[in-house]
Amino acid sequence: MGLLKYIVFFGALLVGVPLGTSLASKNEKFEKLIFFLMIFFTVETVTINFVSREFFRGTSRGFEVGLVDIAMLIIWQLIIRRKTVNNLPQKPPGSGLYFLFFFFCWISIFNSAPGYVVHSYFEIWKMLRMYAYFWVIYNYINSWQQIELLMKIIGIIIIYIGVIVLKQKYIDGRFQNPGPFPHQNSLVMYLIVFGSLVFAYLLNRRDVKLWYWLFVLAMAAISVVSTLSRAGMAFFVFSCAIVWFFSFTQGFTAKKVGITLLLLLVALAGFLRAMDSIMERFETAAEESAMTRVILAKTAVKMANDKVLGIGLNNFGVKVNPPYDYGSEIYPYLNDGKLPPEDYEEKNGLVETAYLSIAAETGWHNLLVYLLFLFYFLGMNYGNLRRLKNHQSQFVAIGLMGGLSGIYLESTLEWVLRQTNNFYQLMMMFALIAAMRKIYRHPEVMENV
Repeated sequence: MGLLKYIVFFGALLVGVPLGTSLASKNEKFEKLIFFLMIFFTVETVTINFVSREFFRGTSRGFEVGLVDIAMLIIWQLIIRRKTVNNLPQKPPGSGLYFLFFFFCWISIFNSAPGYVVHSYFEIWKMLRMYAYFWVIYNYINSWQQIELLMKIIGIIIIYIGVIVLKQKYIDGRFQNPGPFPHQNSLVMYLIVFGSLVFAYLLNRRDVKLWYWLFVLAMAAISVVSTLSRAGMAFFVFSCAIVWFFSFTQGFTAKKVGITLLLLLVALAGFLRAMDSIMERFETAAEESAMTRVILAKTAVKMANDKVLGIGLNNFGVKVNPPYDYGSEIYPYLNDGKLPPEDYEEKNGLVETAYLSIAAETGWHNLLVYLLFLFYFLGMNYGNLRRLKNHQSQFVAIGLMGGLSGIYLESTLEWVLRQTNNFYQLMMMFALIAAMRKIYRHPEVMENV
């Protein structure tokens, strides 16, 4: 089975990419299909790992390559083929900040634990793939019509996620449902972004298919509630509230008021229906889990303070354990303190915040670079919101004000933004923000590409 995976992958790479590029360049529908797959496979990841470390506790476990990368290569070939004097592929804005972050991640490897340097390079490889994805989407999206296509794809993906979640909940009988994602928190963070876009689309587009998009939003909300993630549900509501606020600052309409009242009624009914499960989740949450989060956060701070360059990219799960003493405070909470630290065979614990994870592994200075990178695009998105007042695509900027604010805050509690699915989505949204600015600054070139 393992050999078959490699055969399929190299077949797709050596035969599928050239053939797919040829077909996509001649057939618009096939091109749209490839673009759809490039987005869809960020949800339903089909991947193989070279030099895999399946049981390693870290943010990357191998040199991963997936079907999303195959689809991306086809779109990349189309971009190169279509370049003209007025439309040469461009370096996306924010690239300098990204590669400064990448550089500090790379030099942190000098402090990686002996035998775990390759694990750091797992993460380096992932970061290179993420930039390639960012570059391709930025250079591919050149019109408002392509943004409309992206919204249609988002609607299909949310329905797909919802169907899987409902199956897990009502057929498989699972208590917390992750959908097609590796963990329920990954699903929540993914849907905070896409759900916010759909909500903004509903409130701000005049020609929207109302009942279809209400159904899509309902599927997103049901999926989030079905995860029973306490923080996730709170941040989903928070993101929608931001979308609602920015939507009404652009003006009151009967449609906005009607949709708001309808959604409040549906949300209330849904909350009452799911209240038993939600209450059970709150009542059964282990106090030890919250305590462990706090101790892991303190451990991350200790690491960041000890090593200026960080303890090594993707090495937190190694150095939280003996023979390193960073995690000494957490030992009594593992296995009820029955085993001495030197007898632990598993790598225990990842700090449950993306920000302290980055600080611990790559240094405080690199956390600052990362935050500048995140807020650079949030600021650019706010500029888009102001520049596109009354434009048909202003809803994207409104949706992302809510979605990005929500996941930035949730990342104080989760490390999910470093997971492959969510990292892809983050870079996708950054590329979308930059592409929107590109289109309205150069409409005479972009719309004719």
